[in-house]
Amino acid sequence: MNKHEGRRKVNEHSKDQQLEHYRSDNRGKKMTTNQGLRVSEDEHSLKAGVRGPTLMEDFHFREKMTHFDHERIPERVVHARGFGAHGYFQVYEPMTEYTKAKFLQDPSVKTPVFVRFSTVAGSRGSGDTVRDVRGFATKFYTEEGNYDLVGNNIPVFFIQDAIKFPDLVHAFKPEPHHEMPQASTAHDTFWDFVANNEETAHMIMWAMSDRAIPRSYRMMEGFGVHTFRFVNEQGKARFVKFHWKPVLGIHSLVWDEAQTIAGKDPDYHRRDLWEAIERGDEVEYELGVQMIDEEDEFKFDFDILDPTKLWPEEMVPVKIIGKMTLNRNQDNVFAETEQAAFHPGNVVPGIDFTNDPLLQGRLFSYTDTQLIRLGGPNFHEIPINRPVCPFHNNQYDGYHRMTINQGPVAYHKNSLQNNDPAPASEEEGGYVHYQEKVEGRKIRQCSESFKDHYSQAKLFWNSMSPVEKEHIISAFRFEVGKVKSKDVRRQVVAMFNRVDGDLAKQIAAGVGVKPPEKDEGSKVTLKSPALSQENTVQTPVTRTVAILAEHGFDDTEVGRVMKAFHKAGIIPEIISTALGIIKGDNGKEMEAVNTLQTVDSVLYDAVYIPGGHESVERLKKQTAALDFIHEAFGHYKAIGASGEGIALLLSAAGSHAGSQPGVITSRNHKDTDSFSKDLIEAIARHRHWNRKV
Repeated sequence: MNKHEGRRKVNEHSKDQQLEHYRSDNRGKKMTTNQGLRVSEDEHSLKAGVRGPTLMEDFHFREKMTHFDHERIPERVVHARGFGAHGYFQVYEPMTEYTKAKFLQDPSVKTPVFVRFSTVAGSRGSGDTVRDVRGFATKFYTEEGNYDLVGNNIPVFFIQDAIKFPDLVHAFKPEPHHEMPQASTAHDTFWDFVANNEETAHMIMWAMSDRAIPRSYRMMEGFGVHTFRFVNEQGKARFVKFHWKPVLGIHSLVWDEAQTIAGKDPDYHRRDLWEAIERGDEVEYELGVQMIDEEDEFKFDFDILDPTKLWPEEMVPVKIIGKMTLNRNQDNVFAETEQAAFHPGNVVPGIDFTNDPLLQGRLFSYTDTQLIRLGGPNFHEIPINRPVCPFHNNQYDGYHRMTINQGPVAYHKNSLQNNDPAPASEEEGGYVHYQEKVEGRKIRQCSESFKDHYSQAKLFWNSMSPVEKEHIISAFRFEVGKVKSKDVRRQVVAMFNRVDGDLAKQIAAGVGVKPPEKDEGSKVTLKSPALSQENTVQTPVTRTVAILAEHGFDDTEVGRVMKAFHKAGIIPEIISTALGIIKGDNGKEMEAVNTLQTVDSVLYDAVYIPGGHESVERLKKQTAALDFIHEAFGHYKAIGASGEGIALLLSAAGSHAGSQPGVITSRNHKDTDSFSKDLIEAIARHRHWNRKV
């Protein structure tokens, strides 16, 4: 075994091995108190007689009830609703030229990771599919310490300076006088903030786009948002932005689906992630970086340190440097996802900060937040946060201290303990901050280069496809249409007239505001194709298909189509009027795993209606079946129908449905292979926007 193979083995399993010490499986065990005393009874408290009062000496009751009373910790102020998964990261090639970070050097090393996905605005009990920014936080357990890449699924942010973050959050949270609405920005205080803080313009364009209602955590991008630095062994620094690119592509729900799913399955995104990993479908993202040499800092028409700006990929290409694979679900959501403590200040040698004022504020705020949530300064000792490498310092005691420190010395410098633990030199791996020259007067202002709030908002608008633009307009009309103050609505229209005049007119037409008389929109004509989801990866892998069937379905055809689905990586499910076994027209049995009463078309990517006279006649009598098909058709999803199933399709979606894009039909029982191939290609497209619905 060479040294790289040895390191690979250690790094791949070290976090799992460390967590094993803390895992507890109650199966086959006898009940005990937290002190290890075996318990003989757990249904009745200790009483003075069978009808007497409970006795204070019942230590088991007191321990059990006290623990229950203290089970909850404060939820996060933002990103409260989250879900996580474990995995590993591997770099594709040594990044020595750009950074000395060790986990970015050896392609054979698997660095353990834990990722927490989240929504921003809602509480822990809110739905997964609300229109919102999604958090995408990754903890790398490297041999040099934990590195946290704490980002979102949108590459820019609402504000430029962290001092305004409390104001932003107060504005988008439920209004304090009546605590409504939950997990929604469709209300007065948010849009009042937007209209009076014009730096939000670019982010609002993203938030009103399809990016804010992703199909799955597995199908959304992640961004570090801020500008960081890579620093190599020679001390040369480059500005860097981080990107996570989902291997399955970037796909979204439509707004009507998102609202329906919030009622049908508010856990839709977490369930999707959990079930994918449980069935062995690894979740993959490639890590990309954009880099700018320090001498090129001022050559762009935007400030590269401004968090409300992105670096267009056509100007600064994304270099793909590695891949992250999520392949293990959590053992316990509270112990892992809820107690995971992320912090953008958790860096390793070779990664450093810039003067982005929003990033600078986050470097304070995240530690401060964890102190109140997790009850003291020792949250790094919670298993999910504990680094895989040893850690040594003179920080002792405090709430929930787990380490049993030995020896009399807890200070630096010292002679009683040979000055241990001693600082490490840069050659020994000690972290040394990049020596950026900083000078200037104390001032509460922003750079003039931060004051263009509309050029990139217009760039984003220019880059959208016609359908994406329609969705943005509809989102504005819904959100601003919920605002009660006509003056705020007027201000919003005026603000986005400075992005694009036609956009403002379209918003105004839907929210009861007089359209602007003059187009004051940005004159930017550039486009960035990378910003449009129309140009993303299209694959059928892990797509879900609802197969509507009853007794008497064409079992020969269904068997062949399902075989093709499985080969393409598609997940088919039989949906019927009742759970259990249904028999095909040749006696073949299949199991219906869901019913028309328990699921809805919005929970699937596509629909397949097989032939079989008896099956179709039964389904025709089910209003739920007709609604299921009609809804999928109206959401532009792929639909396949064969044999007698075509009549059911036309009955549900209209006589014109069979000729519409993404609708695949076949009356030829011998042409199943061609039918399956065409249907799979249609499923890979995700949506068929040129369909007439």
